[in-house]
Order: sequence, then C-alpha cells, then structure tokens
Amino acid sequence: MSSRITTSPALVLEQRLSLQRARADGLLRGRWVALDDCRYDTRTSQVVEGSIVDSDEDLVELCTRMRSADLQHCAIVFCSEDDETPASRARLSH
Repeated sequence: MSSRITTSPALVLEQRLSLQRARADGLLRGRWVALDDCRYDTRTSQVVEGSIVDSDEDLVELCTRMRSADLQHCAIVFCSEDDETPASRARLSH
C-alpha cells in the first residue's frame, strides 16, 4: 500500500532534503523520493540533496505520478537508514 507524505504541496516544493538528514530523521525511511533541483557529489555523481517533489513506498506508483504530472526529469532515490541498495535496484550476481 502506498502513501504520500502528509505535507502540503506548497511546503514540499520549498523543502530541500539532505539525504544524510533524511536517513537520520527517519521521515522518509523505506520510501522512494523524487527530487528536483538536485546537488550532486562531484566525486561520486550521487545525489546529495534536492527539493522534495513526492515520495512513495512503491516505486511504480511514484513514477506513474511523476509521469502524469510531467515531472520526468527528477532524480529518484531510495532513503534507507544506511547506504544499502533496495532489492529492486540490487544487481543479481551470476
């Protein structure tokens, strides 16, 4: 079952999210998060922070909403307690 963050859309678009802080706060733990206006780590090219657009526990639901809202250029990241990769993104070893 998916659920959206219960924050008004106007506030969500104004909030900047540090992924390190999101992990520490636990607000988005276990959720896929769509970010716009991102800042990237110059060494790893990974998203460091961005403006929260939307989030969901279900990646397909989040992508469907992003496509419907014509927000197809957002970065989508998974927020976990640590840097683990969720099963849906992990590579299969042969």
